[in-house]
Amino acid sequence: MRINVLLGLSVAAVLLTGCSSSHQLSAGGERVTFTDQQPASGCQLLGNLTGSQSNWLSGAGGESSPLRGAANDLRNRAAAMGGNVIYGATSPTQNIWSSFAPLDSKMTGQVYKCP
Repeated sequence: MRINVLLGLSVAAVLLTGCSSSHQLSAGGERVTFTDQQPASGCQLLGNLTGSQSNWLSGAGGESSPLRGAANDLRNRAAAMGGNVIYGATSPTQNIWSSFAPLDSKMTGQVYKCP
């Protein structure tokens, strides 16, 4: 009986750890940069993307780690679609519901492929 309880607690701990981790940058994501200047005319617009980081188990936190996770997710997704520049990245401001429940952090931007 004691072994079953310990096994159950171990499995639960592993699952909770996996759910609360933030997005890590992929090798391609590391090469994607953010810019606030309109990309040059030689750059090709690939589309709009949204990156997100779940805050359900980790909470909104005092640090910017959930937003960093959303930015990393956005960079990874941009790299996967062949982009290397994200222009006009924004994140929605927190609203009244953020005080009651840890909502997902999100970041959106336009993805470009520049030479």
